[in-house]
Amino acid sequence: MSGGVWSSAGQLPWERNLFGATSGAVQLADGRVLITGGSDGRLTAQAGTALFDPRAGTWVEGKPVPTARRMHSTTLLADGRVLVAGGYGGANSPLVRPLAGAELYDPVADAWTPAGELREARYAHSATLLADGRVLVAGGTSLRSPASERSLTSAELFDPVTREWTTTREMTDARSFHPAVALPDGRVLVAGGWVATSRNWRGGAALAYCERYDPAAGTWTPTGSFAAPLSSHQLTLLADGSVLATGGGDYEGGADGRLDPYSRATVERYDPGSGVWAPETDMPCGRAQHRAVPLPTGEVLVMGGTTDVLGDAGFRSAVRYDPLARSWTPVPGMAVGRTEFAATALADGRVLVAGGSVRTGPATPSGGYHLLTRTSELYSP
Repeated sequence: MSGGVWSSAGQLPWERNLFGATSGAVQLADGRVLITGGSDGRLTAQAGTALFDPRAGTWVEGKPVPTARRMHSTTLLADGRVLVAGGYGGANSPLVRPLAGAELYDPVADAWTPAGELREARYAHSATLLADGRVLVAGGTSLRSPASERSLTSAELFDPVTREWTTTREMTDARSFHPAVALPDGRVLVAGGWVATSRNWRGGAALAYCERYDPAAGTWTPTGSFAAPLSSHQLTLLADGSVLATGGGDYEGGADGRLDPYSRATVERYDPGSGVWAPETDMPCGRAQHRAVPLPTGEVLVMGGTTDVLGDAGFRSAVRYDPLARSWTPVPGMAVGRTEFAATALADGRVLVAGGSVRTGPATPSGGYHLLTRTSELYSP
């Protein structure tokens, strides 16, 4: 096995679960990496902020975000500030408390300031930086009533100059836990995700439907669908402008009602010109709640994750995908198997992974809570 090496990147100030499509790490303009919020082992929202300096190879604590939150969005703005929006606060429960508040982090001053409130409180939404500097927030989960939740079709825009939120056209399908990616032509693709079908997030179904947002017209348009419903998958923009979708699954069962507890190894590639998804070469194994990061070579590094609902441990394994050869190559695995973690590419081409869950459920010493890690690692291609 060849193709890069992993090395230790030290320990975060605290253990952290970083579940969520957009609740990960962002690289700041000065090269440091910011992680904020997330949850402890019992999935209670946290407020801590950590900063990684790739030159020194060390983590330090930053100013905590004023409102503890989990399943929020973290978006690097064009001016170097970071927008944190939505999520839920407090303890994990059958019905959590979605947040409408948003805050801005200034890395130069190491300070947080208010950034208004979302028009609709939400968590597990997507947040995408647009070419004009605004941020598109779409979908997510909110309360239907004091005793039930619902997935959202609503979308809104944040203007970092005025710090105001405005509504835009609704999506054609309600969805939560969905990844989104900005396409080279300025449009935004949201693909798959999950929709609530019962009173809380423990009951729902994955989606195959995808759609695109046009910022100029302020409208959503359906586009090609996945071959099968996907949730907990990843989207990666490739160098040629196409989009790679890896892994995921439909753990509540498909149209035939049968439960499929195994994550998928399937891979699909989206052509923005034709609006069609086409099958690519399968990964060596199925995985969900993993991370996929583009490399300077044009390849994609896929690492970690688990197999829900049998997900009792995080995977150590990692693979590289060559979009030209359409082939997968196993590479050395991480020292610590992890899922629900953060990952981002650094300016020098290395990839940083941090935190996450090591064991869940019956595999933990307590038999019911997440066993988390403070460790972080660097992959050098």
